[in-house]
Amino acid sequence: MQEDIVIIGAGQAGAQVAQSLRQGGFEGPLRLIGDEPHPPYQRPPLSKKFLAGEIGAEGLWLRPPAFFTTNNIDHIPNTRVVAIDRGAKRLTLANGDTLPYGKLVLATGTNARLLTLEGADKKGVVTLRSIADVDVIRDILQKSSNVAIIGAGYIGLEVAAVAKSLGKAVTVIEAQDRPMKRVVSQAVSDYFSGLHKARGIELRLNTGIEAIEGGDSVTGVRLSTGETVPAELVLVAVGAEPNDHLAAEAGLEVDNGILVDGCGQTSDPDIFAAGDCTRFYSNRYQRSVRMESVQNAIDQAKAVAQALLGQEVDYDPLPWFWSDQYDIKLQIAGLSEGYDDTKVVGSTDDSKFYVAYLHDGRLIAVDSINSPRSHMMARRVIGEPWRDDLLPEA
Repeated sequence: MQEDIVIIGAGQAGAQVAQSLRQGGFEGPLRLIGDEPHPPYQRPPLSKKFLAGEIGAEGLWLRPPAFFTTNNIDHIPNTRVVAIDRGAKRLTLANGDTLPYGKLVLATGTNARLLTLEGADKKGVVTLRSIADVDVIRDILQKSSNVAIIGAGYIGLEVAAVAKSLGKAVTVIEAQDRPMKRVVSQAVSDYFSGLHKARGIELRLNTGIEAIEGGDSVTGVRLSTGETVPAELVLVAVGAEPNDHLAAEAGLEVDNGILVDGCGQTSDPDIFAAGDCTRFYSNRYQRSVRMESVQNAIDQAKAVAQALLGQEVDYDPLPWFWSDQYDIKLQIAGLSEGYDDTKVVGSTDDSKFYVAYLHDGRLIAVDSINSPRSHMMARRVIGEPWRDDLLPEA
């Protein structure tokens, strides 16, 4: 008789583990626990097409709800796990009920990083991680003229683009000296700075925040310069933190993420983890990494399913990411951290180019702007010594 497998987290990674287990022949009891009322859904469109109203909630579903019934996957929505008893192999739910497991998979994702500023709890100060968050943002956005976004990363800039397209006055406030500094080069930052400024967005770089102003509801953001940016909606988009507290409280090894090996196994042989909540050692990059991406959620989930099915697996991916801002698509292949040289190919003026990142003359990552051919090729040739003909023209 096959052991019960319980998956905590019904996002991209959790749903993929369940699907891959059934596809791989697992016939035992399989439960997928999620703390939202919805079927498992994709999150990238939340800050783009879903926020803009171009697709409804059904357009986000990873699989039709009937898929889980047909495949005998017990999807348990609106349920939060509050404790793991590793000795008894039993979960405690928020309502007080308990649930046994044979093998456990943690696919708990991330939480939005919050601000500890004065006024950060006012109505109209929001984060964006879920359908419920977008519902709140849409409602406030309809009544707002001024939007302030704290953080010039992917989500901040994507929401800025949508808000501007809806006719709002938008200010993006960033503590660093350029947008997306953590993940892209100066050339890419400069391009996106110009893109947003040309659309009428005010970028306040190298700028700190003193407080969020207003009564019960926000009316503005007071900057370190002493100025106040008016805003009826303030989006806090300053990154995400791994949702690893449940694992830590259960005594599993964590370090800014749940530590797992190449098959997704934690420090407990009966507990695995997959997706944004994990940290693993990459032989490819010779360091520990934690990745927040659809690619990682899907591929690591498949690796965990393989391991649970008794197959050999050693997960060490070439990661890739993307961001849509206005009609511009940024696609990233590889991790550029540690680069010592860059090559820009194509025309930034024509909004079709790519940036190759090198370390010791070897290609380690590529940022492609409206250049899908270079992105697909980069995913094949990263790791090769750089040559002018290594990638196609943008």
